[in-house]
Amino acid sequence: MRPASTAPRRLLQVVSPSGEPIAVALKRNPRARRLVLSVDPAEAAAALVIPPFVSIGEAQAFLDSRRDWLANRLASVPARCPFVDGAAIPFLGRTLVLRHEEGARVATRRLGETLVVGGAPEHLGRRATDWLKREAKERFASLATDKARALGRAAPRVAVRDPRRQWGSCSANGTLRLSWRLVMAPEPVIDYVVAHEVAHLAEMNHSRAFWAHVARLTPHLATARIWLRRHGQTLLRYG
Repeated sequence: MRPASTAPRRLLQVVSPSGEPIAVALKRNPRARRLVLSVDPAEAAAALVIPPFVSIGEAQAFLDSRRDWLANRLASVPARCPFVDGAAIPFLGRTLVLRHEEGARVATRRLGETLVVGGAPEHLGRRATDWLKREAKERFASLATDKARALGRAAPRVAVRDPRRQWGSCSANGTLRLSWRLVMAPEPVIDYVVAHEVAHLAEMNHSRAFWAHVARLTPHLATARIWLRRHGQTLLRYG
């Protein structure tokens, strides 16, 4: 489930131990019950969600008390890795190197551990992303079909998206929405996430029955969850 939508109201600022100012987006959420400070690893940006009963002064005091944590968290965010000629990107737990060939007859093709992208150089990033999304959808849909059949369910519709706070979701009508970035993770991780969402076709909750379905659909439940917790956010830095 996604967090409630919270539109930024204003920016607060806190000074890091090194003296550098850090801007923090302030988001007042009427459903919040406590202050929540977070860092988006994809944008290296900080945000503070506050309940309606917390004043701006209290929010600023809270930020000041967390300045060391915030500075360390931002410093630990991996550098962005744009899709440019020569970039090394993960793919199914391995590595692909992007190579630009302006005169290539095919827009994008894989040659072993190289992804060759044709056309104008300014289109390389978009074409590489489009290729990864196509690969992701094809692989995720195939896995979802097999796992749904194991549950006695029809093959679900699968869509790929680029969410920032979740790897997948299952709608009430049975549509699976998965992050295309998972195609850059090891295959056991993909297997687990697809199994997790397919299990929601039988149980739209996280009950014991749900986790029993997940365990039946994938042998990678424990190891994949550990990998996502330790390394999942690094997938957001690519592209």
